[in-house]
Amino acid sequence: MIIALVRHGQTDWNAEDRMQGSSDIPLNEVGRAQAVTAAEVLSDAAAYGASAWSTIISSPLQRAHETASIIASRLDVPLGEDMPELVERHYGEAEGMTIREIDAKWARRTMIPGVEPVDSVVTRGVVALDRIAERHDGSDVVVVCHGTLIRLTLGELAGHPVGRVHNGVLSTVEYRDGDWVVLSVNGLPLGDPRVPAHIESF
Repeated sequence: MIIALVRHGQTDWNAEDRMQGSSDIPLNEVGRAQAVTAAEVLSDAAAYGASAWSTIISSPLQRAHETASIIASRLDVPLGEDMPELVERHYGEAEGMTIREIDAKWARRTMIPGVEPVDSVVTRGVVALDRIAERHDGSDVVVVCHGTLIRLTLGELAGHPVGRVHNGVLSTVEYRDGDWVVLSVNGLPLGDPRVPAHIESF
């Protein structure tokens, strides 16, 4: 089973370097174009080891759901369920602030009041993958969700941190003999030297 994890397209808050977290911000026109491009990339399922995409699953936040809807329409693949486990990390009082404002206010980002712990995000990400594998056993699935959730989940599965996940770009994992194996990050094989292997600020 192959799962393609796609980060939603760009929003105005992305463009302004504002922390979104679980705030429900819509796509902008750039983000919609990125969703179309993602669908074009996904149209060659065999390039990712998949036979054919069976369904598109999404975070319920509108920027992810609209990205998923565009991809589903372009690929003529059913749009499946929204999974609450796929919502982006909640950043508490930092949501809506620019990265510069956040850095100026808190010496360490773990000090942000109300921020969701990393362990909680990772647990949600892995649980979501396991539930998708159970419900869609043997099928290849596209999952549209969020950058931090994808990055932290991939890092957990790979056993080491991976860098920032870009808007509208896909990463892939395979369910193999009861375990998840990370195949690619941002469209590049996991071992590729162009894949950043460091801890991102968020």
